[in-house]
Amino acid sequence: MMSRVLKIVLKVLGWAVAGILAVALGLVAVCVWLHSTADLAEPEFSPSEECAVRISDSLRVYGDNSLRLNADGIWVMSVAGSAFERGEAIGKLSGDLLYMQEKVFADKLFEMVPNRRYRDFLHYFITIFNRRLGSSVPLEYRQEIKAMSTSCTHELDDFGNPYERQMQYHSAHDIGHVMQDYMLVGCTSFAAWGRESADSSLIIARNFDFYMGEEFARNKLVLFEKPDTGHAFVSVTWPGMLGVLSGMNTAGLTVTINAAKLETPSMSATPISLLTKKILQYASNLEEAWKIAGEYNTFVSESILVGSVNDGRAAIIEKTPSAMSMYDPAGRDPSVAHIVCTNHYQSELFRDNPVNVENIRTSDSMQRFRRVEELLDSTGRVNPVNAAAILRDMKGLGGEPLGYCNELAINQLLAMHSVIFRPAERKIWVSTSPWQCGRFVCYDLDDVFGAESASVDSVVVPMEIFSEAIPEDAFVYSSDFSNVREFKRLLPVMQKAARSDRHVPEDSLRHFVSLDSLYFKAYDVAGDCYLSSGRHAQAAVSYRHALTLPMKPSEYQHIETKLLGIK
Repeated sequence: MMSRVLKIVLKVLGWAVAGILAVALGLVAVCVWLHSTADLAEPEFSPSEECAVRISDSLRVYGDNSLRLNADGIWVMSVAGSAFERGEAIGKLSGDLLYMQEKVFADKLFEMVPNRRYRDFLHYFITIFNRRLGSSVPLEYRQEIKAMSTSCTHELDDFGNPYERQMQYHSAHDIGHVMQDYMLVGCTSFAAWGRESADSSLIIARNFDFYMGEEFARNKLVLFEKPDTGHAFVSVTWPGMLGVLSGMNTAGLTVTINAAKLETPSMSATPISLLTKKILQYASNLEEAWKIAGEYNTFVSESILVGSVNDGRAAIIEKTPSAMSMYDPAGRDPSVAHIVCTNHYQSELFRDNPVNVENIRTSDSMQRFRRVEELLDSTGRVNPVNAAAILRDMKGLGGEPLGYCNELAINQLLAMHSVIFRPAERKIWVSTSPWQCGRFVCYDLDDVFGAESASVDSVVVPMEIFSEAIPEDAFVYSSDFSNVREFKRLLPVMQKAARSDRHVPEDSLRHFVSLDSLYFKAYDVAGDCYLSSGRHAQAAVSYRHALTLPMKPSEYQHIETKLLGIK
């Protein structure tokens, strides 16, 4: 009897194992098929026979296109023509910068994912996730990316050929947004017009807080593009990034993007920065921007602040992978004369969604939103100078001290760039290093794209209007500024020490905390160092002090959990 039961059990187990193996092999086969059929729709491209880049001091010239390093360390580029012509010119003019940017990105990846097998798996996963990316990107922009990629290095071909890598990079903002819950992409934007604007015309300001380290942010690029179709426009970006993060066209339309949170996508769609590029190139007003936004699916939840001089106001297009809404309070109530955008939704369609409600409750988005509203109320009519002051603000609600680098602040001292637009005058102000604390330099699109353009042998060379520059923040001359730079240098060092259980001397931890003593993160990281080296009592004291300082609710819960673990 036992023998018979045993045979039945073994038979059932055999079937179960066979079933599991069949399912596993099926999954592997599906993954292999998905990977092998991934298609980024690489266009055919024949390089031109254009002469080599001409270099003179800080100026580079390729055909009718130029790249210049200005006195503030910003690269300023002007390109024109078809997508292939623009992309090729961008690549030829900035090949060394493309290499540096890719190398920094790759080094950051190696640091975050040191294991080669894990990196290979990540590459495999992203290839499958982005298998339909090619069909989601307009042909014009695939052509531009393809032509630019011919100037990229082959050192990183383990991650795909140059075209494949550049296509993936254009979805990096979106993937990072999904995987990091917009930790790397939390931004603040606002617009004012009518009675709240100094000259009654539309003014837009924004901080773009996309952080990949100081090295990645070093080469800031102001890119002037004059395509053979659509509007000429300017965007603020970095070498290799052809999508639009912050930009304005010659029709007086502006776009800026702010990450939001609602749906988790299952596969790639149109990268948000390429959608906003399409809007900037082909839209002249809010209605046209809305129509273009509706033509493409995106795989992230995002708010697109659109300013339109033709409409005399700004509105927010809120997109998710499955839906879209317009938040346009001035369209309903003409007395409204400003709009604020951080990292949550405001339209009727999305604002009561449980995910959005929870995001507002646990994140820093609403705190920054309310602080902007508070400053707009106290500032008076907005002009470029006081708009820059709002973007530079490091206080909490009611002027509460937050320390420095706090996510509750409008200025977290990590902005890739800050921008101010005055579309009626076609003027843009761009921040210079460090972060948004350096001076804001001004450019006039009518000068750049008009007959009065500065030129070298008929080549357009965009120049700054120094008389309209906004001076640097007085903060850069303070002792606190020196302290915060040292704090930012030491922060990753202390975090690494805590992860590796390395003993950090008491004096070193006290010095570290003293550099930014009003910032909860200083005590939080010091507590981690104490805890990892077995100094539990000191860790508890440090965590308790951190909990007395301003922070977003999710951070409070995280520190409280660590403190409870010690108890």
